[in-house]
Amino acid sequence: MLQVVDRSVSPAALDQLIQQRIPAPLARLLAARGVADATELDYSLQRLPSYTLMKGAAEAGARLADAILAKERILIIADYDADGATACAVAVRGIRMLGGVVDFLVPNRFEYGYGLSPDIVALAATMNPQLLVTVDNGIASLAGVAAANALGMQVIVTDHHLPGDSLPDALAIVNPNQPGCEFPTKALAGVGVMFYVLLATRAILRDRGAFADSPQPNLARLLDLVALGTVADVVPLDSLNRTLVHQGLQRMKSGQACPGLQALLQVAGRSIPNVSCYELGFVLGPRLNAAGRLEDMSLGIQTLVTDDYAQAENWATELDELNQARREIEADMQQEALAVLTMKPDENRHSLVLFDPAWHQGVVGLVAGRLKERFHRPTIVFARGQDGDLKGSGRSIPGFHLRDALDYVSKQYPDLIQKFGGHAAAAGLTLAEEDFEQFESAFEAVAQQWLTPAQLRKTLETDGELAPHEIDLSLSEQLDQAIWGQGFPAPLFRGDFVVIDQKVVGEKHLRLRLSPKGAYIQVDGILFNQPDFIPDDISIVYRLGVNRFAGKSSVQLVVQNWQPGA
Repeated sequence: MLQVVDRSVSPAALDQLIQQRIPAPLARLLAARGVADATELDYSLQRLPSYTLMKGAAEAGARLADAILAKERILIIADYDADGATACAVAVRGIRMLGGVVDFLVPNRFEYGYGLSPDIVALAATMNPQLLVTVDNGIASLAGVAAANALGMQVIVTDHHLPGDSLPDALAIVNPNQPGCEFPTKALAGVGVMFYVLLATRAILRDRGAFADSPQPNLARLLDLVALGTVADVVPLDSLNRTLVHQGLQRMKSGQACPGLQALLQVAGRSIPNVSCYELGFVLGPRLNAAGRLEDMSLGIQTLVTDDYAQAENWATELDELNQARREIEADMQQEALAVLTMKPDENRHSLVLFDPAWHQGVVGLVAGRLKERFHRPTIVFARGQDGDLKGSGRSIPGFHLRDALDYVSKQYPDLIQKFGGHAAAAGLTLAEEDFEQFESAFEAVAQQWLTPAQLRKTLETDGELAPHEIDLSLSEQLDQAIWGQGFPAPLFRGDFVVIDQKVVGEKHLRLRLSPKGAYIQVDGILFNQPDFIPDDISIVYRLGVNRFAGKSSVQLVVQNWQPGA
């Protein structure tokens, strides 16, 4: 059963923010998210921590500077999600801005799997690079780095995933989560790590006099891509990540986004001046990810790297079509999974583990996420890979560290999981098909052991009620353009409303006209995926949104949950 609770607010932080002239409704939201001083909202680039604090960045920058000055061939080894694609595009664009010779290679997830494997190293060798640079991968690629070293190719690893017990024998490793790194945040996405490596490289080139006769390249031009990868990878939006996202969004709104991002927004029918975190996470990110999920992420990276808008538009159209196909596949898989769960319901289960031989390997993570949201259980969904083994992708709930759970299972049953990786909220793994039932039982046993009844109750946190006069366009636009995301969630409000009018639009959504109980104002609302009429008296949890139509903007309550009124 869903439990609705209000976030706690520090009175001292709230008073401080109001004294610093932050409007009271916004001050309340910020204080509830741990902001205690208005200086934390200063998203200027001057406040970014120095690259010198990141272990391995100076060594990586020095080697890259050598390669750039000597015109060595540098090859970026990318990952096949949005973070990996943007990190690769940042690396390629940045190295070219600094004068280097660079190309990229991204593993096809269905042929090669994840990361710098020996097979990918062999493929890379055919391109004759002197230096390999991994982005958003590599921290677990011990065999791949060893294979590269044996072939005379040096490797720089840039990653943000949690390391295992051993680290690869790379020339340099840049990862804020590696042992001994004192960088002030561990939350950077892979694209953020690569951006910092470029900052180090530029500083070293500057010290060597590389820009004595010309202005140094402006790496802030890459922040549109950094913002996209950071939001799309759902890393915690701490102060540093919010700064990167803010700066990237400002560039996009002012028309300075790279041609690929402009084309993706245009194809999706989105307004560039009004782009927000929503577009990064739910419009651009899925279109990039669709390439890696269904075909080859090379298409997505090419879109982000090109400076030819006409070409970018053609590729963006292909990505849009792939995303539509992905949505249809995902919807079918989700319905099939729900049918299986309906046929054998078990309220005592603490986890969900599902497999169907017809399911698409590239979409299992999305389906796991949908099921996790619906049932509030750690969920792993498997599909059959090209090699006949099962490829699984999981999503977890607060309080259940998914990678640690897989590690625990692997230690109990050393021959059960062939390989795994990930972090607290998401992870992937490979099994032999005949071991599926044993894994399902072992994973459920861990969930039974680790999860409490309280953790199994889904909680929806809100920011309390808004006074009727606070439900206005000014606050809606402020919230729409603010930085929200993982660890800094977009505001949700609750309240009791009377339904003045309701009608079905788009065959499955309800357009509402609402009035707060006891007030005389009316406001528009929308309830998605609800084709049936609702009672006239309701309690709702909603997001304060902006409806832009025909050049006009108005307040709209986006209803996230409703219950009959008391």
